Amino acid sequence: MDIVFHGTSDALGVPRIYCQCDVCEEARLSGVNRRYRPSIQLCIEDEESIWIDCGPDWHIQMEQAQQRVVSRMLITHAHYDHIGGLPQWYDQCRYAKVKPKLYAATEVLQEIEARFPWLSGLIEFNSLDEGLMLGSWQLRIWRVNHGRNGYSYAFRFDHRPFGKSIVYCPDCIALSEDQQQLLYNVDMLIIGASFYKEPHPFETRSLYDVTEIVERSMVWKPRELWITHMSHDIDVRHVELLPHYVHYAKTGLKLSL
Repeated sequence: MDIVFHGTSDALGVPRIYCQCDVCEEARLSGVNRRYRPSIQLCIEDEESIWIDCGPDWHIQMEQAQQRVVSRMLITHAHYDHIGGLPQWYDQCRYAKVKPKLYAATEVLQEIEARFPWLSGLIEFNSLDEGLMLGSWQLRIWRVNHGRNGYSYAFRFDHRPFGKSIVYCPDCIALSEDQQQLLYNVDMLIIGASFYKEPHPFETRSLYDVTEIVERSMVWKPRELWITHMSHDIDVRHVELLPHYVHYAKTGLKLSL
């Protein structure tokens, strides 16, 4: 499986429209810190390209990827930064005469249907409650705490023949022990953190910060850990405080497993 990061920001993107901090100014000039709303692409042998999440920057991300058609979309949860591009996807599929398929937990599908009731007229809605096979990869999902923002879903991909595992969990905090079980000893953990060290009270927050993820990773023990969903608080050029197995994901980064 190849994984391409098309969106690695939090809900507001980087640069912030209103902001002139060092990270936002660098993002405008050289683009190293330029980040779009969360989305990754999965490239699996003998399978059509699959995207996870479709935020309001989806059109820009498709252009940058030089990709014209996406027929399958997986959604982690129904917040705007993860579903705001679905109406554009609908139109793309309609004009390209593609029959699209959308996959998510049943409760997420219901939220999407309530916000965009016309989508199901073209897009086939499919529940992920019982998982899904994507080539040789088995997908399992589970509900995770998203703090003040409610809930999200984490996705775990297991390649049974070779024992490889990937977890994608862009939005979570204060995970219970049950919610952490599928995070242990994976080959690749992709997880969200908006701040390096978040200053706000824990009970008001919606994501772990980088320092907390690093601390938790000593228990989870992933072989590689990639941080996504980053605000302008994080400068991806400054990696000196990260352990060797922890990395910041950058726009356009491609990983292979």
